[in-house]
Amino acid sequence: MQLEIILPGEVRIATQTFGEPHNPSVLLIMGAMASMLWWPDEFCETLAQKGLHVVRYDNRDTGLSTKYPPGKPGYAFGDMVDDAVAVLDGHAVAKAHVVGMSMGGMLAQMLALRYPTRTASLTAISTSPVGVDTSKLPGMTEAYQTHSAKGADVGWSNRAQVIEFMVEDSRMLASIAHPFDATGLRDFVGRDYDRAGGLASATNHFMLADGAASESIGDLLAPLLVIHGTADPIFPIEHGRALASAVANGRLVEVPGGGHELHRNDWPIIIDAIVAHIQASVKT
Repeated sequence: MQLEIILPGEVRIATQTFGEPHNPSVLLIMGAMASMLWWPDEFCETLAQKGLHVVRYDNRDTGLSTKYPPGKPGYAFGDMVDDAVAVLDGHAVAKAHVVGMSMGGMLAQMLALRYPTRTASLTAISTSPVGVDTSKLPGMTEAYQTHSAKGADVGWSNRAQVIEFMVEDSRMLASIAHPFDATGLRDFVGRDYDRAGGLASATNHFMLADGAASESIGDLLAPLLVIHGTADPIFPIEHGRALASAVANGRLVEVPGGGHELHRNDWPIIIDAIVAHIQASVKT
Protein backbone atom coordinates (compact mmCIF):
# COMPACT_ATOMS: atom_id res chain seq x y z
CA MET A 1 0.00 0.00 0.00
CA GLN A 2 1.24 3.49 -0.80
CA LEU A 3 -0.05 6.69 0.73
CA GLU A 4 1.01 10.30 0.28
CA ILE A 5 0.49 12.36 3.41
CA ILE A 6 -0.02 16.10 3.10
CA LEU A 7 1.38 18.14 5.98
CA PRO A 8 0.77 21.81 6.85
CA GLY A 9 2.42 24.05 4.28
CA GLU A 10 1.67 21.53 1.55
CA VAL A 11 4.64 19.34 2.42
CA ARG A 12 4.34 15.92 0.83
CA ILE A 13 5.66 12.78 2.51
CA ALA A 14 5.62 9.58 0.46
CA THR A 15 5.09 6.38 2.44
CA GLN A 16 4.61 2.66 1.92
CA THR A 17 3.39 -0.14 4.17
CA PHE A 18 3.91 -3.90 4.35
CA GLY A 19 1.83 -6.39 6.31
CA GLU A 20 -1.51 -6.19 8.07
CA PRO A 21 -2.50 -2.96 9.86
CA HIS A 22 -3.87 -4.89 12.84
CA ASN A 23 -0.37 -6.20 13.66
CA PRO A 24 2.11 -4.24 15.82
CA SER A 25 3.37 -1.30 13.75
CA VAL A 26 7.04 -0.65 13.02
CA LEU A 27 8.10 2.78 11.74
CA LEU A 28 11.37 2.71 9.77
CA ILE A 29 13.34 5.99 9.56
CA MET A 30 16.31 6.09 7.20
CA GLY A 31 19.41 8.27 7.37
CA ALA A 32 20.87 11.25 5.55
CA MET A 33 20.35 11.44 1.78
CA ALA A 34 18.65 8.04 1.81
CA SER A 35 15.11 7.44 0.58
CA MET A 36 12.90 4.74 2.07
CA LEU A 37 14.22 2.35 -0.60
CA TRP A 38 17.36 1.97 1.50
CA TRP A 39 15.10 -0.16 3.71
CA PRO A 40 15.04 -2.91 1.04
CA ASP A 41 11.69 -4.37 -0.03
CA GLU A 42 12.70 -7.87 1.05
CA PHE A 43 13.88 -6.58 4.44
CA CYS A 44 10.46 -4.97 5.00
CA GLU A 45 8.61 -8.02 3.67
CA THR A 46 10.52 -10.30 6.04
CA LEU A 47 9.52 -8.14 9.01
CA ALA A 48 5.91 -8.24 7.80
CA GLN A 49 6.04 -12.02 7.48
CA LYS A 50 7.01 -12.16 11.14
CA GLY A 51 3.71 -10.56 12.11
CA LEU A 52 4.49 -6.86 11.92
CA HIS A 53 2.89 -3.90 10.14
CA VAL A 54 5.83 -2.10 8.57
CA VAL A 55 5.74 1.59 7.60
CA ARG A 56 8.59 3.23 5.70
CA TYR A 57 8.74 6.71 4.20
CA ASP A 58 10.84 9.20 2.27
CA ASN A 59 12.28 11.96 4.43
CA ARG A 60 12.02 15.47 3.02
CA ASP A 61 14.44 16.06 0.15
CA THR A 62 14.50 12.35 -0.76
CA GLY A 63 12.50 10.02 -2.97
CA LEU A 64 9.02 11.28 -3.81
CA SER A 65 8.67 13.62 -0.83
CA THR A 66 8.87 17.42 -0.96
CA LYS A 67 12.22 18.81 -2.07
CA TYR A 68 13.88 22.17 -1.49
CA PRO A 69 16.54 24.03 -3.46
CA PRO A 70 20.01 22.62 -2.79
CA GLY A 71 21.61 24.59 0.01
CA LYS A 72 18.29 26.02 1.17
CA PRO A 73 16.40 23.49 3.28
CA GLY A 74 13.06 24.98 4.25
CA TYR A 75 12.89 22.99 7.46
CA ALA A 76 14.79 22.08 10.61
CA PHE A 77 15.73 18.76 12.19
CA GLY A 78 12.77 19.04 14.55
CA ASP A 79 10.41 19.31 11.59
CA MET A 80 11.62 15.93 10.41
CA VAL A 81 10.76 14.49 13.83
CA ASP A 82 7.25 15.92 13.48
CA ASP A 83 7.07 14.41 9.98
CA ALA A 84 7.46 10.98 11.54
CA VAL A 85 4.49 11.66 13.81
CA ALA A 86 2.48 12.83 10.80
CA VAL A 87 3.26 9.55 9.06
CA LEU A 88 1.93 7.64 12.06
CA ASP A 89 -1.18 9.82 12.06
CA GLY A 90 -1.68 9.28 8.35
CA HIS A 91 -1.68 5.53 8.85
CA ALA A 92 -3.85 5.74 11.99
CA VAL A 93 -1.04 4.27 14.10
CA ALA A 94 -1.42 5.37 17.72
CA LYS A 95 1.87 3.86 18.90
CA ALA A 96 4.75 2.35 16.94
CA HIS A 97 7.94 0.43 17.45
CA VAL A 98 10.41 2.95 16.01
CA VAL A 99 13.52 1.82 14.14
CA GLY A 100 16.01 4.40 12.89
CA MET A 101 19.35 4.14 11.14
CA SER A 102 22.23 6.65 11.18
CA MET A 103 20.66 10.14 11.03
CA GLY A 104 17.35 8.29 11.14
CA GLY A 105 18.52 6.81 14.43
CA MET A 106 18.89 10.32 15.82
CA LEU A 107 15.45 11.26 14.53
CA ALA A 108 14.10 8.10 16.13
CA GLN A 109 15.69 8.98 19.48
CA MET A 110 14.18 12.46 19.38
CA LEU A 111 10.81 11.05 18.38
CA ALA A 112 10.89 8.73 21.40
CA LEU A 113 11.92 11.59 23.70
CA ARG A 114 9.46 14.17 22.40
CA TYR A 115 6.54 11.81 21.82
CA PRO A 116 6.83 9.05 24.43
CA THR A 117 3.16 8.14 24.14
CA ARG A 118 3.66 7.38 20.44
CA THR A 119 6.72 5.15 20.93
CA ALA A 120 6.28 1.53 22.01
CA SER A 121 9.98 0.71 21.68
CA LEU A 122 13.10 2.14 20.08
CA THR A 123 15.73 0.42 17.94
CA ALA A 124 18.75 2.53 16.96
CA ILE A 125 21.02 1.21 14.20
CA SER A 126 24.47 2.58 13.34
CA THR A 127 23.97 5.88 15.13
CA SER A 128 25.14 7.97 18.08
CA PRO A 129 23.42 9.03 21.32
CA VAL A 130 21.66 12.40 21.31
CA GLY A 131 21.84 14.93 24.11
CA VAL A 132 24.96 13.52 25.74
CA ASP A 133 28.65 14.41 25.47
CA THR A 134 30.21 12.31 22.70
CA SER A 135 33.37 14.41 22.33
CA LYS A 136 35.55 11.67 23.81
CA LEU A 137 34.23 8.99 21.46
CA PRO A 138 36.18 8.15 18.29
CA GLY A 139 35.17 10.13 15.21
CA MET A 140 34.75 8.86 11.67
CA THR A 141 37.78 7.16 10.22
CA GLU A 142 40.38 9.20 8.36
CA ALA A 143 39.78 7.13 5.23
CA TYR A 144 36.09 7.93 5.23
CA GLN A 145 36.75 11.62 5.91
CA THR A 146 39.01 11.73 2.86
CA HIS A 147 36.39 10.04 0.73
CA SER A 148 33.54 12.19 2.05
CA ALA A 149 35.40 15.40 1.18
CA LYS A 150 35.29 14.36 -2.47
CA GLY A 151 31.52 14.81 -2.36
CA ALA A 152 32.09 18.57 -2.72
CA ASP A 153 33.31 17.95 -6.28
CA VAL A 154 30.32 15.83 -7.32
CA GLY A 155 27.73 17.34 -9.64
CA TRP A 156 24.71 16.10 -7.71
CA SER A 157 22.47 16.58 -10.74
CA ASN A 158 24.83 14.52 -12.90
CA ARG A 159 23.48 10.97 -12.85
CA ALA A 160 26.72 9.23 -13.81
CA GLN A 161 28.83 11.16 -11.29
CA VAL A 162 26.33 10.60 -8.49
CA ILE A 163 26.07 6.87 -9.14
CA GLU A 164 29.84 6.39 -9.14
CA PHE A 165 30.30 8.45 -5.96
CA MET A 166 27.46 6.68 -4.15
CA VAL A 167 28.76 3.25 -5.11
CA GLU A 168 32.19 4.20 -3.79
CA ASP A 169 30.54 5.64 -0.68
CA SER A 170 28.73 2.37 -0.10
CA ARG A 171 31.99 0.50 -0.57
CA MET A 172 33.63 2.67 2.10
CA LEU A 173 30.72 1.99 4.47
CA ALA A 174 30.49 -1.72 3.76
CA SER A 175 31.01 -4.69 6.01
CA ILE A 176 34.50 -6.11 6.21
CA ALA A 177 33.04 -9.56 6.78
CA HIS A 178 31.05 -9.94 3.56
CA PRO A 179 31.61 -9.33 -0.16
CA PHE A 180 30.61 -6.00 -1.66
CA ASP A 181 28.15 -6.12 -4.56
CA ALA A 182 29.19 -3.15 -6.70
CA THR A 183 26.99 -4.16 -9.63
CA GLY A 184 23.90 -4.48 -7.45
CA LEU A 185 24.63 -1.15 -5.74
CA ARG A 186 25.12 0.60 -9.07
CA ASP A 187 21.73 -0.62 -10.31
CA PHE A 188 20.05 0.31 -7.03
CA VAL A 189 21.51 3.82 -6.85
CA GLY A 190 20.45 4.41 -10.44
CA ARG A 191 16.87 3.46 -9.59
CA ASP A 192 16.92 5.61 -6.47
CA TYR A 193 18.30 8.56 -8.46
CA ASP A 194 15.68 8.21 -11.19
CA ARG A 195 12.81 7.86 -8.73
CA ALA A 196 13.86 11.04 -6.90
CA GLY A 197 14.68 12.99 -10.04
CA GLY A 198 18.23 13.53 -8.77
CA LEU A 199 19.93 13.69 -5.39
CA ALA A 200 21.02 17.33 -5.26
CA SER A 201 18.33 18.31 -2.74
CA ALA A 202 19.21 15.39 -0.49
CA THR A 203 22.51 17.08 0.36
CA ASN A 204 20.44 19.56 2.40
CA HIS A 205 20.41 16.98 5.19
CA PHE A 206 24.02 17.82 5.97
CA MET A 207 23.05 21.41 6.73
CA LEU A 208 20.75 20.46 9.61
CA ALA A 209 21.76 20.59 13.27
CA ASP A 210 20.45 17.72 15.40
CA GLY A 211 18.46 20.13 17.57
CA ALA A 212 18.70 17.84 20.60
CA ALA A 213 20.46 20.19 23.03
CA SER A 214 17.54 20.30 25.46
CA GLU A 215 16.94 16.54 25.47
CA SER A 216 18.98 13.55 26.56
CA ILE A 217 18.64 9.93 25.57
CA GLY A 218 19.15 9.13 29.24
CA ASP A 219 15.54 10.26 29.77
CA LEU A 220 14.18 7.63 27.37
CA LEU A 221 11.12 5.78 28.64
CA ALA A 222 10.74 3.24 25.83
CA PRO A 223 12.74 -0.01 25.78
CA LEU A 224 15.95 0.47 23.81
CA LEU A 225 17.77 -1.86 21.43
CA VAL A 226 21.02 -0.74 19.79
CA ILE A 227 22.35 -2.56 16.72
CA HIS A 228 25.84 -1.53 15.63
CA GLY A 229 28.53 -2.91 13.34
CA THR A 230 31.95 -3.38 14.87
CA ALA A 231 33.61 -1.86 11.78
CA ASP A 232 31.35 1.19 11.32
CA PRO A 233 33.57 3.96 9.85
CA ILE A 234 31.16 6.85 10.54
CA PHE A 235 30.11 6.05 14.09
CA PRO A 236 32.67 3.59 15.48
CA ILE A 237 31.28 0.87 17.74
CA GLU A 238 31.99 2.99 20.82
CA HIS A 239 29.00 5.14 19.83
CA GLY A 240 26.67 2.16 19.92
CA ARG A 241 28.06 1.05 23.25
CA ALA A 242 27.68 4.55 24.70
CA LEU A 243 24.09 4.74 23.49
CA ALA A 244 23.14 1.40 25.01
CA SER A 245 24.81 2.20 28.32
CA ALA A 246 23.13 5.63 28.54
CA VAL A 247 19.72 4.02 29.05
CA ALA A 248 18.70 1.75 31.91
CA ASN A 249 18.31 -1.79 30.53
CA GLY A 250 19.47 -0.70 27.10
CA ARG A 251 20.47 -3.72 25.02
CA LEU A 252 23.31 -3.81 22.48
CA VAL A 253 23.66 -6.26 19.59
CA GLU A 254 27.02 -5.97 17.87
CA VAL A 255 27.28 -7.07 14.25
CA PRO A 256 30.74 -8.65 13.76
CA GLY A 257 32.59 -6.86 10.99
CA GLY A 258 29.47 -4.84 10.22
CA GLY A 259 29.84 -1.46 8.56
CA HIS A 260 27.44 1.47 8.27
CA GLU A 261 24.86 -0.44 6.26
CA LEU A 262 22.18 -3.13 6.24
CA HIS A 263 24.17 -5.88 4.54
CA ARG A 264 21.92 -8.71 3.38
CA ASN A 265 24.13 -11.30 5.05
CA ASP A 266 23.55 -9.57 8.39
CA TRP A 267 19.76 -9.47 8.07
CA PRO A 268 19.26 -12.60 10.19
CA ILE A 269 21.07 -10.90 13.10
CA ILE A 270 19.37 -7.55 12.58
CA ILE A 271 15.84 -8.75 11.88
CA ASP A 272 15.85 -11.38 14.63
CA ALA A 273 17.05 -8.78 17.13
CA ILE A 274 14.36 -6.27 16.10
CA VAL A 275 11.59 -8.87 16.25
CA ALA A 276 12.72 -10.20 19.64
CA HIS A 277 12.91 -6.66 21.00
CA ILE A 278 9.41 -5.87 19.81
CA GLN A 279 8.00 -9.10 21.15
CA ALA A 280 9.57 -8.46 24.55
CA SER A 281 8.21 -4.90 24.52
CA VAL A 282 4.70 -6.11 23.68
CA LYS A 283 4.77 -8.55 26.59
CA THR A 284 5.69 -5.81 29.02
